[in-house]
Amino acid sequence: MAEEKIKTTVAETTEAVAAPKTKGKKGKRIVNAGAVHIQATFNNTIISVTDKTGGVLTASSAGANGFRGSKKGTAFAAGVAAEKALELAKKNHALNSVDVYVSGIGLGRDAAIRAISTVGIKIDSITDVTPIAHGGVRPKGERKP
Repeated sequence: MAEEKIKTTVAETTEAVAAPKTKGKKGKRIVNAGAVHIQATFNNTIISVTDKTGGVLTASSAGANGFRGSKKGTAFAAGVAAEKALELAKKNHALNSVDVYVSGIGLGRDAAIRAISTVGIKIDSITDVTPIAHGGVRPKGERKP
């Protein structure tokens, strides 16, 4: 009898090992409110749509939309990039209101913000987070008394 109990115990453990649980595919996140980060430089404009914690939902840039060379830095290219990123966020994640954070001094700043409203997403706030130098680096040479 003792041998039979051991055999069934070994058989049960091999069955448990043979069928591991597999993870299912994650569903799309539904995000009602998020943030749009606009980085506008003279050479390109990058748009990132995130949730409130900073997880990126969609992203687009002027270069990713087929603009090359000096055309990437234009306001029109920034508007096209913003429309594409926000349409995807609205369609895939049900985004309907955003806070906008603008960084940089490029031509695409205003055009990207206008594109957000044309897509039909409500803008809650607009914040300029462009870094401003204060003090600068130490000048070259010996310290003056």
